[in-house]
Amino acid sequence: MFEIIAKSRFSERVVCLIVKAPMIARSRRPGHFVIVRVGEGGERIPLTIADADPEAGTIMLVVQNVGVSTEKICALEPGQCFTDVVGPLGQPTKIEKRGTVVCCGGGVGVAPLLPIIKAMKEKGNRVISVLAARTKDLIILEDQVRRYSDEVVIMTDDGSYGRKGLVTAGVEEIITREPVHEVVTIGPAIMMKFVALLTKQYEIPTMCSLNAIMVDGTGMCGACRVSVGGRTRFVCIDGPEFDAHQVDFDQLIMRLRAY
Repeated sequence: MFEIIAKSRFSERVVCLIVKAPMIARSRRPGHFVIVRVGEGGERIPLTIADADPEAGTIMLVVQNVGVSTEKICALEPGQCFTDVVGPLGQPTKIEKRGTVVCCGGGVGVAPLLPIIKAMKEKGNRVISVLAARTKDLIILEDQVRRYSDEVVIMTDDGSYGRKGLVTAGVEEIITREPVHEVVTIGPAIMMKFVALLTKQYEIPTMCSLNAIMVDGTGMCGACRVSVGGRTRFVCIDGPEFDAHQVDFDQLIMRLRAY
């Protein structure tokens, strides 16, 4: 059983869990995710590994309460256990020294972005992080992001914190003031779509992490299929990260709305 060691809240509906999973903690890399389950008949929920402590044998999971299954997960307390934690799954992030890398995250998308920010910085890149949310209370992991970033830009829709505006405004301001060699974007599909449209105009390589619906996590069910460069790919085994300029975001958004 995978015991919950600690629990904290970022907001009313977003919970951070530290989970005992020694083998996963030792082998996980940026970009990897796990599939968790609560109860024998529970739904399988994919969650990106936001951080890990190999010495303590723990992983950090950030969960947003959006339905019955995630509500059960968010209700777990220290000392209780997940029935299953399967992973690490997916392909790890390709980390290279590129120069200046802009990492932009929207809402809980900052959680999977954090290990990428850390790895990009450790590789010797200049890392500029852009955190975006509807309001100040929904900005998460700011202190951790600042620890590994050369600069942090915060954008809120209502202007309650940082600058007022969408994430694309923050990204474009950076692009127009200095050379940017790569952009990484993780968040709602619609946000990633418009970041990709922006960076394509400036011909900047852009990577995104997709949040498609998953069932088994092994490529068998096909629920997470997406179109990338006109070819079908499966987020669980081929991703979750892809060239954002090649992703058919309209198809992805349509499939997300169907569930």
